[in-house]
Amino acid sequence: QVQLVESGGGLVQPGGSLGLSCAASGSIFSIYAMRWYRQAPEKQRELVATITNGGITNYADSVKGRFTISRDNAKNTVYLQMNSLKPEDTAVYYCTAEIRIVGGGIDNYWGQGTQVTVSS
Repeated sequence: QVQLVESGGGLVQPGGSLGLSCAASGSIFSIYAMRWYRQAPEKQRELVATITNGGITNYADSVKGRFTISRDNAKNTVYLQMNSLKPEDTAVYYCTAEIRIVGGGIDNYWGQGTQVTVSS
């Protein structure tokens, strides 16, 4: 009933920039907090950034000052702008969204993930 589709991953050199987007579609009544997670090989999943439906943001210490999360409520889309990228930012990035479906309750939905590789 609800689908999150991510785009924008790829290969970038250290110090470069990359933007991710994640669009939600389906029987959506309302979207609350939206988040980006990442998981590097053999590491635990890490919460990278959160944005509430009111626009309040929060970031992991590892990305503060370099990453910016934003959202377009009219498009049901969340973005992650990543600047000054480092090799340790290499991971699969996942978006999530707390969504109330039409005629139903609230659940947390996940995107399929997009690979970000920072390497020279």
